[in-house]
Amino acid sequence: MSRSTHSNNPKYFEATIQLRPFDDEIFDFIEKEIASKHNKEYFISKIEKLKTGIDIYFSSQRYARTLGLLLKRRFPKGELLITKKMHTRDRMTDKELSRATVLFRLPKKRYDQEE
Repeated sequence: MSRSTHSNNPKYFEATIQLRPFDDEIFDFIEKEIASKHNKEYFISKIEKLKTGIDIYFSSQRYARTLGLLLKRRFPKGELLITKKMHTRDRMTDKELSRATVLFRLPKKRYDQEE
């Protein structure tokens, strides 16, 4: 399947970027990075708000990994974990297709400590 067919489906995603806990500054940073690329293959398919944070479903696995590294560079106190899981097998090429999860976790703020 060619990549151009994926951009026609707004629900298509290759990666999930997880922000734990949700932070407006980090979310704005991700949105600005995606918008600055001007590439139709990079888009957010879905945003799911959870009790523990937020999940951003993203169209490009490679760029999601790059975003994770950019987050780690910009916010060095955060913890980055990148994993992948086999999703399906391509019928034409018989290659395994995987989905990535990019977890960016900020340290918990303790209320008894002031910054």
